[in-house]
Amino acid sequence: MLKIYVDGDAFPNLLKPILVRAIERLQLQTFLLANKKVDIGKNKLISYIIVDAGADEADHKIVEMVADGDLVITADIPLADRVISKNAHAIDHRGELYSTENIKQYLAMRNLMDKIRESGEITRGPKPFGAKDAHSFANQLNSFLDKQTKKLLT
Repeated sequence: MLKIYVDGDAFPNLLKPILVRAIERLQLQTFLLANKKVDIGKNKLISYIIVDAGADEADHKIVEMVADGDLVITADIPLADRVISKNAHAIDHRGELYSTENIKQYLAMRNLMDKIRESGEITRGPKPFGAKDAHSFANQLNSFLDKQTKKLLT
């Protein structure tokens, strides 16, 4: 059965009730990983894993745990790339479904922007997270889970 892994270090509060409703509706085992306590609600289906402090510790643990067909929720493009290479799926906080068809393009753009910032150029960060983003996430999550559920039933 599909499991959900949440990269919890920067998980937006607006998405917490959306995710919990999906978990409860489909009875999906979910793991929230972070290097500090992050709470999305009490539920027997949700396991909280606190990893050591340090860059990418949660990412490494997610990659270690994720299996073929699982879903990872993350805004971290390199993590999404690693997850997809394990035949799992990734959705970001704004509702983008990463895939084998698009992840390399997102990774290349991210790396380009890193190089531009390293050269001293000041770039704009992402726009503030809002209700429209939460709505896009909810739509993508529900669409993805509906497709996966139908696959399991056939």
